[in-house]
Amino acid sequence: MTATNASQPEQARLFTLILLTALSTATLNLFVPSLVNIAEDLQADYNVVSLSIGVYLAAMTVVQLVVGPLSDKIGRRPVLLGSLVLFTLASAGCAFATDVRVFLAFRMLQSAMVAGYVLSMAMVRDTTNAQDAASRLGYVSMAMAVAPMMGPVLGGFLDSVYGWRSNFYFLILCGVALFIWCWIDLKETHLIDKKPTQEPGESTWQLMREPGFWAYSLCTTFSTASLYIFLTGAPLVAQSEFGLSTAELGIYFATGTAGFMLGSYLSGRYASGIPATTMMLAGRLTTCLGLAAGFSAALAGVLTWWLFFGSIVFVGLGNGLTIPSSNAQTLSIRPQLAGAAAGISGAAIVALGAPLSMLTGKILPEEGASTVVLFLMLCTSLISLATVFWAKQLENGTPRSS
Repeated sequence: MTATNASQPEQARLFTLILLTALSTATLNLFVPSLVNIAEDLQADYNVVSLSIGVYLAAMTVVQLVVGPLSDKIGRRPVLLGSLVLFTLASAGCAFATDVRVFLAFRMLQSAMVAGYVLSMAMVRDTTNAQDAASRLGYVSMAMAVAPMMGPVLGGFLDSVYGWRSNFYFLILCGVALFIWCWIDLKETHLIDKKPTQEPGESTWQLMREPGFWAYSLCTTFSTASLYIFLTGAPLVAQSEFGLSTAELGIYFATGTAGFMLGSYLSGRYASGIPATTMMLAGRLTTCLGLAAGFSAALAGVLTWWLFFGSIVFVGLGNGLTIPSSNAQTLSIRPQLAGAAAGISGAAIVALGAPLSMLTGKILPEEGASTVVLFLMLCTSLISLATVFWAKQLENGTPRSS
């Protein structure tokens, strides 16, 4: 094995990886407060403009499946820098679009920025062992909690002062600045085999045939799925059952984020010294117990807004304890294919979460929506708990890569 830039992988700076992850996640919803203004300016139906979220998610799934394996083949750095260039150009396309079809096309291309999230995970695994990777990913995950929460706040402010196009001017500046920063600061972290014994596609296929990969990856996938259900159902629950205003709902949405940040911090602090499946089990039990309490209160007819959102705190906390460790183990099944593992795992999250979100929206009743939401969230969390026991069973007879 030889390195692309050095005889050993360079340590990726945590601050840089946090910036990449933050921009990757903020790009999804930064401009959401501007949807109405975009529709008016481009003389398009609101329903058409709102597709800018759906097409982004669809493209993001494909991008993750491409950039991960590609980075295993040619290195993390060129794929990341290329993705930043494409993202910046796509942001410019959105900013100067005068037709909704052009806007949607460039919005799809903006999904290149998801490479920042995928490759950040891969670069962490390139330069650390599995348990230390869980610790570093815990801190990176905190950016995943803050950025989506602050993105719409910043986007709404920019729109109100400078107009909707300023959202994308801001993203252009971020893309340029981050490209320059990564060019200077971020070295190659992946060891490239100059004489591969098999084709990259065959290697990725072998990764996907590993039961351990799916045990850890599905733990992350079903852990995250509960949040898709919550984001879809919470507005109806808040309005129809608790009479909360949109402003109050925005504040209570932060409960899950706060829980996730705390759990991610605890992972960053302690995951390096605790077995991964122990951290995952603690996280899954925390989530399931919190949701079981909320669901029981709903069945008993005593559910209040603070019990409902209180149970969501446990969901966030449990996910923060679980996901850094499950991600680190997903990347550790075949460390030389960490990019492919990150890409496939990320695509699986969207592939499950998007249909679940649509299903939740279709089946929620006007009355008793909280019971359905909590039940669906509990089901996905119990499945994720089952994957931990599957992982532990596999782990007992399988030596782990360091």
